[in-house]
Amino acid sequence: MTDRLTGVVPPVLTPLTADGEIDLASLERLVTRMLEAGVDGLFALGSSSEAAYLDDRSRTAALEAVTGIVAGEVPVLAGVIEMQLSRVLTHVRIAERVGAAGVVATAPFYSITGPDETEAHFRGIAAATDLPVWAYDIPVCTHLKLGADLLVRLGSEGVLTGVKDSSGDDVGFRRLVMKNQEAGEPLSLLTGHEVVVDGAYLAGAHGSVPGLGNVDPAGYVRMDRAARAGDWAAVREEQDRLARLFEIVFVPADRVGPTAGIGAFKTALRHLGVIETNVMSPPMAVLDELQARRIAEICDAVGLTRAPVASA
Repeated sequence: MTDRLTGVVPPVLTPLTADGEIDLASLERLVTRMLEAGVDGLFALGSSSEAAYLDDRSRTAALEAVTGIVAGEVPVLAGVIEMQLSRVLTHVRIAERVGAAGVVATAPFYSITGPDETEAHFRGIAAATDLPVWAYDIPVCTHLKLGADLLVRLGSEGVLTGVKDSSGDDVGFRRLVMKNQEAGEPLSLLTGHEVVVDGAYLAGAHGSVPGLGNVDPAGYVRMDRAARAGDWAAVREEQDRLARLFEIVFVPADRVGPTAGIGAFKTALRHLGVIETNVMSPPMAVLDELQARRIAEICDAVGLTRAPVASA
């Protein structure tokens, strides 16, 4: 199952209390809501989890909480994103201990590297664990685009199991799909771009890792199931609705990066009664109440309503 993980695999947000600690009760409601929506897996400690801002203690606590709540119901992929290999392997050991179904790593970053070092990086991770290894292609953060030929070769050799593509490079993703198909599809390819999942499915993607799936997991599940059934009119209709919902990230026009995107997701989830606060990790600012009202209006307009969430 994990070796061919497909479908909807949202990257789990990390709700925080007013004083900046992990809000475990809110996290449980968030994860439970996604499971009840029918997601196929979860990705903990990715960009949407604010992993780059969490210390090792908090990263471990968040991963332990997610795997504990899921309790094997769906695979949980664990982000092991770090600058260099030895640091990555520290987080791989933790992922193994808590029962993650796979690990997700970017190319090495901060120190300048090229394709040879990147290949050695992924080979080093795979050699050090029996867990499936996923490549996370996010050049806006690593400043290095993972090449399609390298990814497919590592997939064919069993080094990589899949790719989470957040490159923003539609041509590059289409080339990756084609080369993967020509090689017999050794890789599971998941798009991380919330508003073009329909196009990714048409190109041959196996699923998505949508941050917006925290806010509307049911919408992404409906779109995935419609794509599997070949109902492309339904896929387009659902994607259009989700694109209207994605407008929440443009409400904080004076903010950039995670403050805008993750901040908008958290603010929407607070409005929906899923999490208690929209607090962000320092130094990111919290969205103000005027922005929160506009985000609430967008959620209401696309049919998302505040509803009770079952608590374990």
